[in-house]
Amino acid sequence: MRFHLSNPARLAGLALAAMAIATCVAGALWMRPAKAAAADPGQNSGQPQPVLVELFTSEGCSSCPPADELLARLDASQFVHGARAIVLSEHVTYWDHLGWRDPYSLESVTRRQTRYGQLFRLDSIYTPQIVVDGATQLEGDDSAALKHAIAQAAATPKIDLTIQNAAWSGAAVQFNVRGAGNGSGASLIVVLAEDSAQSSVARGENAGRKLRHVAVVRALEEFSEKALDGRKMQLTLPDTLQSAPNEAFRLIVFLADRNTGHVLAVAEQPITRQPQAAGAQLATSLPDPSRQPAQPR
Repeated sequence: MRFHLSNPARLAGLALAAMAIATCVAGALWMRPAKAAAADPGQNSGQPQPVLVELFTSEGCSSCPPADELLARLDASQFVHGARAIVLSEHVTYWDHLGWRDPYSLESVTRRQTRYGQLFRLDSIYTPQIVVDGATQLEGDDSAALKHAIAQAAATPKIDLTIQNAAWSGAAVQFNVRGAGNGSGASLIVVLAEDSAQSSVARGENAGRKLRHVAVVRALEEFSEKALDGRKMQLTLPDTLQSAPNEAFRLIVFLADRNTGHVLAVAEQPITRQPQAAGAQLATSLPDPSRQPAQPR
C-alpha cells in the first residue's frame, strides 16, 4: 500500500512559504539552476556525471520493496549511460506506528522529504518516492521515469566537490570537503550511509518478508557552504549503531540550493570502519581492559 501523509497545518505553512518565493525561483523548480552550468569545465570531459538519487521508503510499506530492489539494481549496474548514480535509501518515520517500526527510520529523513513536498508543491508526501538531484520527483518503482530523470540530470555538469582525509575516529567520521559554493547560501549536506542492510519483518504489511537495502542513511547533518573551505568536519553514528557489526559505510556529501533544493554538486567515498573502531566505545565501560578486551559486536 502506498502511503500519503498530509498535514493541513503544515500545508498551509507551505503555501505561505511558496508565496514568499520569487516567481523566477518557483519556475526553476523543474529546471537546473544556471549556477550549476558554470561548473568546472573538466567535469564535461566524457566522464560519467554524478547524479544524486534519493529513495524515500519504509519497511512498513508493501509498495516499497520493488523500489528498494530498483535502487539496488541501479547502484550495482549503473544502467544509465553517461551518469554515475550516487544512491541513498532514506527511511521515513510515519509508517512506524502502522504495525512495524522500521529500524532504519530517521526523523531527519522525514523532515527532508517534507521539505521536498514543499518544493514540489505536493498535496502530501508518500512512499515510495524517488527524487533525482533535488530537481525531479517520481514514484519509486517507475524504472522508465527514473532512467529518463537520471539521463536528464547527467546532461548538466556539476560544481566540483572533493572529500579529503576521511577516517574513522571511534564512532565518528572526520573529513574535509573542498569545493566552490554558488554564492547564494547553499547547504552542504553530509550523510553517513550503511553500505547494505537487511531485516526480517515480523509485523505490518511486509510481515514474513526479508528485506534488503543499499546505502541506508544512518546519520544526516546540514552545514553551511562555508564548510567547503576544507575545515575539519565530523559526523557521528547514532548510539544504537556505534557497536553494530557492519563495517562498510559510504560518506556522501552534496551541495544543494536552499531555495530550490537542486543538487549543485555531489561526491561519495566508501569508508570502512575497522573492528577496533567499532569496539572503541565499549572500552571505557569494561572493569579491566587488560583481562577483558573490548570486542566488536
